[in-house]
Amino acid sequence: MTKRRWSGFLQQWVFVGPALVFFTIIVVIPFFMSIYFSFTEWNGVTSNIKLNGLDNFKQILFHDTDYHKAFWFTTRFTVVSVILTNVVGFLLALLLTQYLKSRNLLRTIFFMPNVIGGLLLGFIWQFIFVKGFATLGEITNIGFFQLPWLGTEATGYWALVIVSVWQGSGYLMIVYIAALLNVPKDMMEAAYIDGATAWQMLRKITVPLIMPAVTVCLFLTISWSFKMFDLNISLTKGGPFNSTESVSLNIYQEAFRNNRYGLGTAKAFIFFIVVALISTIQVVYTKRKEVEV
Repeated sequence: MTKRRWSGFLQQWVFVGPALVFFTIIVVIPFFMSIYFSFTEWNGVTSNIKLNGLDNFKQILFHDTDYHKAFWFTTRFTVVSVILTNVVGFLLALLLTQYLKSRNLLRTIFFMPNVIGGLLLGFIWQFIFVKGFATLGEITNIGFFQLPWLGTEATGYWALVIVSVWQGSGYLMIVYIAALLNVPKDMMEAAYIDGATAWQMLRKITVPLIMPAVTVCLFLTISWSFKMFDLNISLTKGGPFNSTESVSLNIYQEAFRNNRYGLGTAKAFIFFIVVALISTIQVVYTKRKEVEV
């Protein structure tokens, strides 16, 4: 029995051990190192690391107006982006689970934006907003295309929302399609025979049964939106005048542009706590809404 247990333990470590070692080196150790650096005054280069206690956190919470502004912008962006991305992804899934001849082609087309990297996507849309829309505005005289999309705080905000929804909704569409295909057809047919309308079947049957997918999609979009960096730096660079600067970009600027690594890691630690708390609340809440067939 002892030999069998030892054999099982050895087999587990052979398969799990390498992944656990790499996860510890790449994720766990840097995480705890960043917590340590958040209590220091360090420029990220020299070996002179000075502990300063809670000074970094006091500076961030009570005096760093740029960080507060970035947090407010990121929160507003996250709320709108999460709602729109999930609504668009779900509507696309509803459409593409119908009997359409071209539905496989359309699924591929709608998913393709997710394949493009964030930086490249940002530069592509920067050209569209600056050159493409301006040209269309001159040709059609439609006010929508004549707006200074990356020139003001309001239009820059909506430009980021548009690109984020355009990129992420296709991925969520695939998740929702998988969930919709697993909804029992006999249950839908029974509801239809009993006289239920399409809206009643959607609200009372379909949505409750796909709540596990909703939990996953909300978790993903909340994480994506809060951590937005590549689109931000490539599309607006936080401008104009830092009005569209996300928290991730603010942390990057603080640590690597201003060479205040200790303050930057303190900002990142606060950011981690907030996002982890919001994500946990969301998962717990939506998990309670899930039902079993």
